[in-house]
Amino acid sequence: MAFKKWLVGFVMFLGLVSLIACSSSSNTKKDRWDTYQSKKTITIGFDNTFVPMGYKDKKGKNVGFDIDLANAVFKQYGIHVKWQPINWDLKETELTNGKIDMIWNGYSVTDERLKKVSFTLPYMKNEQVLVTKKSSGITSFEGMKGKILGAQSGSSGYAAFNDQPKVLKNLVKGNDATQYETFTQALIDLKNERIDGLLIDRVYANYYLKQEGELDNYNIITGSFESENFAVGARKADKILIKKVNVALRKLYQSGDFQKISDKWFGENVATDEIKR
Repeated sequence: MAFKKWLVGFVMFLGLVSLIACSSSSNTKKDRWDTYQSKKTITIGFDNTFVPMGYKDKKGKNVGFDIDLANAVFKQYGIHVKWQPINWDLKETELTNGKIDMIWNGYSVTDERLKKVSFTLPYMKNEQVLVTKKSSGITSFEGMKGKILGAQSGSSGYAAFNDQPKVLKNLVKGNDATQYETFTQALIDLKNERIDGLLIDRVYANYYLKQEGELDNYNIITGSFESENFAVGARKADKILIKKVNVALRKLYQSGDFQKISDKWFGENVATDEIKR
C-alpha cells in the first residue's frame, strides 16, 4: 500500500515537472514584450570577462560599453536590466530555454547564428585579428605555419577560422586551435608562451593590452577575415522587442547619448550607419 502511494505521488511529481517544462517552452515561443513591460525587467546574458564590452570589474560591478548601452536603451521603456553571466559557448541554448531574454555582449552577426536567433540593427563593427608576442617574430598569418593557435570556444572568430580554412586553419599545428572558455585565459597562455598566437576580437585585444600596459609587447595582425557587425540577439518570437531596441538605439544616437557612451569606452564614435539613420 505504501509503495502504491509512493508510486502515485512520483507519477504526479513527474507530471508537474513536465507541465512546468512545457509551460516554460511555450512562454519562449511567443512575443513577450508585454511581460517585460509589466514586470519592468529583462534578463540579458553576457560573458562577464569580455572587456570592454561587458565584464565584471575589480569591485565586482558589471561595467562596459554594452552594459551602458543596454541600460540606456531599456531606461527609455522603464525596464530594468538584469545581467546574467553565461558560458559563451552555450549562449543560444540559454536564450532558447528561457534562462535569458537577450544576448548583448559583442555578439557578432553570422549566417549560422541567424538560423537560431533574430538580430537588431548592427550598432558597431569589429574584426578578428591575430595577436602574437613581438619576441616570437610572428608578424603575419603565414608566420603561424606549424604553430599553436588559441581561440575562444563558441566565438565568431573560431567559427570564421573553421569556415575559411585557407586563411589560417590550414597553416596552424594540427589544423585546429586550442579552445578557451574566455579570452583572458587564452591571453595568459599566450603571455606564458603555451600558445604562439591568439585569434581574437580587435576591440578586446586593444583594450585588454592597453589596460595591462602590454600593447608595445604584442603584434596585432589583420588578416583576410571579413569584418563583423555587433548586434543584439533575441528569440525569433520576440519581434516587438527587436523593434523597440532598434528604435531606442537610434534615439540614443539622435540625442548624442550613444556618442557619449562610445567616447567613454573607445575615445571615438563607433556607431554604424544603420544607427545613424
